[in-house]
Amino acid sequence: MAVAHALRPPSPLPWLAATVAGLVVWAALYSQLVPFSDWLVSLLPVERHSHLGEAIAFFFYDVPKVLLLLTLVVFAMGVVRSFFSPERTRALLAGRHEGIGNVMAASLGIVTPFCSCSAVPLFIGFVSAGVPLGVTFSFLIAAPMVNEIALGLLFALLGWKVALTYLGFGLGIAIVAGWVIGKLKLEAWLEPWVLAIHAGAVALPEATQTWPDRIRAGLEAVREIVGRVWYWIIAGIAAGALIHGYAPEELLASIMGKEAWWSVPAAVVIGIPMYSNAAGIIPVVDALLGKGAALGTVLAFMMSVIALSLPEMIILRKVLSLKLIAVFVGVVGTGILAVGFLFNLLFA
Repeated sequence: MAVAHALRPPSPLPWLAATVAGLVVWAALYSQLVPFSDWLVSLLPVERHSHLGEAIAFFFYDVPKVLLLLTLVVFAMGVVRSFFSPERTRALLAGRHEGIGNVMAASLGIVTPFCSCSAVPLFIGFVSAGVPLGVTFSFLIAAPMVNEIALGLLFALLGWKVALTYLGFGLGIAIVAGWVIGKLKLEAWLEPWVLAIHAGAVALPEATQTWPDRIRAGLEAVREIVGRVWYWIIAGIAAGALIHGYAPEELLASIMGKEAWWSVPAAVVIGIPMYSNAAGIIPVVDALLGKGAALGTVLAFMMSVIALSLPEMIILRKVLSLKLIAVFVGVVGTGILAVGFLFNLLFA
C-alpha cells in the first residue's frame, strides 16, 4: 500500500491553478501596454508627438507586446505538442492535405489582427510543433496582410469592391506562396536549433503524460525558444521604431504618384524596410491616394510594409537561414508585384 501511494501521480490541481493565475497575470499585463508605454515616454525629456517621441513610444509598446505574445503562444504550443508528436502533426497537415493546410492557415490569419512581428511568435510555435513549413508561411503572410481591421478600413475608405478584391488577392498570395515554399522542401534551411526541436519533441508516450508533465513541457518550450530569440525581437522592433518615427511620407507620395512602370517595384522596395500594422498603414494609404498615387502602387506598398517588413526579417533570422528568408521575400514579393500591377489595371 505504501508503494502504491508513492507511485501515485501528483495532483494536477496546483499546476492548473498556477497556470490559470499566470494567464490572469498575462492578461493584466497585456491590457496595460498602452498606458505603460505612454507613462515611460512621459518620464523622458521628449515631446510625445515628435519623431523621437513616436519612435520611443512604439518601442516601449511593441517590445513587451511581442514578448508577451511569444511567451503565451510558445507555452500553448508546448502543451499542445505533448498531445501530438511532430510525426502525427505532419501526417495530419502534410502530403495530400498540404494545400488544405495552406488554405486553413491563411484563413486563420484573417481573424488574427497581428502586425508581421506579432505574427512571428505563432509562426515559431507552428514550426517548433512540426507543422509543415509552407503552411506556417501561409499564416505568416496572411495574418498581418489580410485581417478584419484591414478589410474594414479598406471598405470604409475605398469601398467594397477594393476591399473584396484585396481580400482575394491577399489570400491568394498567402496560399500560393506558402504552397510553393512547401513544395520546394526547404525545411533543411531552418536554423539547426529549430531542427533539433523537431527531432527531440515529446519524449514520453501520450498515455503517460499527466497535466503537470504537459505544463512543464510548455514551460520548457518557453525557456528554450524565448530564451533564444528575445534579443532578436528587441533588435527588430528597435529598427521598426526608428522607421515608424521617421518615415518620409512626402517622398513616398512623390514616387508613388508617378505613372512610370517602375513605380510598383519602387513602392515595394521602399515598403520593405518599414514597419506597421494594417490599422497604422491604411490611413497613410488614404493620404497617399489623396495626393494622386495609383491604387495598385499604394496597395503594393501597403502589402510590403506589413508582410515583408525589415524588423520581421531580423526576428525571423533567428529561426530561418538567410537562403530561406531570401526565398520567402522573393516568392511573396513577386505576388505583391503582381497584385500592384493588376490593381492598377483593374482600377485605372
